[in-house]
Amino acid sequence: MATTPPARSPELRKDPVTNRWVIFSPARAKRPSDFKSKSPENPNNNSSSCPFCIGNEHQCAPEIFRVPPDPNWKLRVIENLYPALSRKLDHPNGQNDDSSSELSGLGRVVPGFGFHDVVIETPVHSVQLSDLDPSEIGDVLIAYKRRIEQIKQFDSIKYIQVFKNHGASAGASMSHSHSQMLSLPIVPASVTTRLNSMKEHFHQTGKCILCQVQSKDLLINETSHFFSIAPYASSFPFEIWIIPRDHSSHFDELDNKKAVDLGGLLKLILKKMALQLNNPPFNFMIHTSPIQVTDSELPYSHWFLQIIPQLTGVGGFELGSGCYINPVFPDDAAKILRELNVPI
Repeated sequence: MATTPPARSPELRKDPVTNRWVIFSPARAKRPSDFKSKSPENPNNNSSSCPFCIGNEHQCAPEIFRVPPDPNWKLRVIENLYPALSRKLDHPNGQNDDSSSELSGLGRVVPGFGFHDVVIETPVHSVQLSDLDPSEIGDVLIAYKRRIEQIKQFDSIKYIQVFKNHGASAGASMSHSHSQMLSLPIVPASVTTRLNSMKEHFHQTGKCILCQVQSKDLLINETSHFFSIAPYASSFPFEIWIIPRDHSSHFDELDNKKAVDLGGLLKLILKKMALQLNNPPFNFMIHTSPIQVTDSELPYSHWFLQIIPQLTGVGGFELGSGCYINPVFPDDAAKILRELNVPI
């Protein structure tokens, strides 16, 4: 008679990249293989009123560029109709640091100049990013790169966050497949913390943490230029990182060949996640270096793409402590996803 393996004991792990403590508490949840989204994302196929669909371009905010540059486009980059920051403000010529910001009685204030863009990933409403072939996903990734290179010309922009919200509970206000880019006049505290944590590891070991993070127990899938893992101290169940094999500090160093390679791995991971977890809402974020990173920071700054399926909520403990509780150990999550066969 088969016996049930003993339950793993809780433990705390500190993420050497984010510098965040995570509590792994498997007793709080079911078996890892039983994790499913309770609110699977079912895209709305009503495209007649969707401004992102081909033929409805006049309903959108101004276009920045399209690929290819003709009426039968495959992707478009447009301004966000409801931007978080304003590209119309008089942007500073100098630097938005402590010397150029204003100090009020309550804290520092920086003018809200920045860029908030939308990348429409497909002209067809019912098509999701994971439905595209690797070269088409590669085109989306290269569109991010192209827009980053345009925005880097503005000295006052310090950091560019690329992200995708899939599903209403993950923050998506439109069901048509799209991602966003928010260009900031400051470097967010979480980015500074990440760089400082990676710097500490580098000074202790002489090595970049993401160049040596690969472990067979945490590995999910790999390609010629990228590998995907469940991170050692993942904050969320079935969290996934896709990491370049070769050391690279800036996402916009990505070339066309590597973009297609990354597109294939991203497609596979999204397909596996949808099949195993019941098509959950998810977020993905590209964690790259600040635009004006110094040469001394390049040896330990390594970009990666993070995918978080929305399977559990964030409560008062997480918000108050900054410490997350994860009911699934990453090696269990990696094994399940690694062994899952998905037709592509």
